[in-house]
Amino acid sequence: MLDSFENEMPHIHFEDVSFSYPGKKENLIFKCNFSIKKPGFWMILGKNGSGKSTLLKLINGIIKPKNGIINSKADIGMVFQNPDHQILMPNCRSELLININQNLSAYEINKKIEYVLDQVGLTGFEKRPIHTLSGGQKQRLTIACALISNRNFILLDEPTALLDQTSQLKVLNTIKNLTSNYKNPLSALWITHRYEELTYADSVAELKNGFLSSWHEPSKFQYN
Repeated sequence: MLDSFENEMPHIHFEDVSFSYPGKKENLIFKCNFSIKKPGFWMILGKNGSGKSTLLKLINGIIKPKNGIINSKADIGMVFQNPDHQILMPNCRSELLININQNLSAYEINKKIEYVLDQVGLTGFEKRPIHTLSGGQKQRLTIACALISNRNFILLDEPTALLDQTSQLKVLNTIKNLTSNYKNPLSALWITHRYEELTYADSVAELKNGFLSSWHEPSKFQYN
């Protein structure tokens, strides 16, 4: 229908990547090796302070590794823990408009807004003021913003941490549905400290003491 996902297949590869913050001798990330070569719902589990957010910043190019190689062939979007730190405009339509990075006609813009709102379960929310949205609705709007800007790989930094249980499930189901859409493949890397969220993932890894484990199916994953 739309060209929201017509970018090349996303690909992320880390080879012996290490990182430490200035003034710190110990590596927060140490000889990290992993690849994501196909669409799907990927989750990384780790305790607070384990380096999960740092790993996302490395993937997104916000920070550079001290050692190792990062190869990224993905159009990356970011969803933060607190949507209020990300949303800038007064209503849903205006927020989506500032994330469109193509020269489109008014008709194409309207169809694209309608499409991405439907994809995240916010059909009819185009004119809704941001202050009337729940936390979960705001988080799903930030996902819609990533979609409308043609991202094919979304990083999610503990996106349910500030949400109630109902909103948590809606955001999880939104990402699960998007990554299960085989006509428009999307990859999502979700970091969390909540073990119960892992059942939604296609593959799970654990970040501990700077090391990232190999990928496992959720049913075969053992939390150390």
